[in-house]
Amino acid sequence: MTFGQCVSRVRGLPGLLVAVAAAGLLVGCTIGDGGGPTAGGGAVTSGKSATPASEPLKPAVSVRDGATGVNPKEPITVKALEGTLEKVVMTNEDGYEVESSLSADGTTWETAEVLGYYRTYTIVATGSNGSERTITFGTAEPAQTASVALSPLDGSTVGVGQTIAFRFGLNVPDRQAAEDAIEIVTDPPVEGAFYWLNNYEVRWRPEEFWAPGTEVRVRADIYGEQLGGGIWGASDNAANFTIGDSVISYADDNTKQLKVTRNGEVLRNIPISMGSPRFPTPNGTYIIGDQYPDLVMDSSTYGTPVDDPDGYRTKVKYATQMSYSGIYVHAAPWSVWAQGSQNTSHGCLNVSTDNAQWFQDMVKRGDVVVVSNTQGGQLSGWDGLGDWNIPWETWKAGNADENR
Repeated sequence: MTFGQCVSRVRGLPGLLVAVAAAGLLVGCTIGDGGGPTAGGGAVTSGKSATPASEPLKPAVSVRDGATGVNPKEPITVKALEGTLEKVVMTNEDGYEVESSLSADGTTWETAEVLGYYRTYTIVATGSNGSERTITFGTAEPAQTASVALSPLDGSTVGVGQTIAFRFGLNVPDRQAAEDAIEIVTDPPVEGAFYWLNNYEVRWRPEEFWAPGTEVRVRADIYGEQLGGGIWGASDNAANFTIGDSVISYADDNTKQLKVTRNGEVLRNIPISMGSPRFPTPNGTYIIGDQYPDLVMDSSTYGTPVDDPDGYRTKVKYATQMSYSGIYVHAAPWSVWAQGSQNTSHGCLNVSTDNAQWFQDMVKRGDVVVVSNTQGGQLSGWDGLGDWNIPWETWKAGNADENR
């Protein structure tokens, strides 16, 4: 699969720390001792009250002074507890001033960009009442950070069999945390589920093939998320794509024909020669992957040395990928004599040069090829382009806890 990247952000809601100082009131009285009479009668002395001026309320900040391990994706806010904010400046240890915004009424300030890992920030907030608050805090310091690549690419149109792949840069100890950071929205709505092919790649697909015309929006908001084992998300990623026409091809070993359909209409029946009895082509549902106008097919990439009796290193034209294990539809002019009648290949679907070019021009990433009636067992659901061979009940149940 082809993977791409772009950056976005997520924000949370911080709390506030408020400090309030109040002054008390002291009153004292003195009464005469009832001594001898005077011309004015008994003498009485009374004291006076004293009220010191209260200090102005300082702005409140959503993070405490001296805090460490602060999540950098959470916005920092400053609020005026009386009056408005005169000035707020937030800088990192290098003196860089963080972008920010101030509310229309001048009472609330907030960061306007995501903060960084491993950083120390200082905020100086001054209120219109003359008060000032200064705080310093540090952000999280991950042991490692992991990026995530998405497939299909943003803006692409793909086939009805395309699954959504999320490939992380490191093994993910907390698979559930990774899944929770992903949002998939479809129009029309489609039920789907996650399934991990290994510790660093998770796929998402519906129960059935997509309906043509479905619009899909994917967000992997992993920045600021803990993925287990001291690993945090390195950056967010997102992609929007569209499901195109339903192009499904059927390779039947009984007829040795590849029937190509589009939206249910048969476009062409192509004579094929599949894997020989020694190298039978696996049955199952395949997802179209990469396409190459020219490709060198080398048996050593799949464990068989070129100088082995079964080895080969052959340049072919119009190679269209069906599996990660090396199965392609490709031009094989040397086997035209067998196409439609005998299986002679190492597992690929051999077709004529004209048919190979036509097929490559007709299909797109995510289209489907269904192989049936061979002696080759079934394509593994973990192949990379064999996701549909994992039963839905197994897929839907998920496996987020398997590596814990």
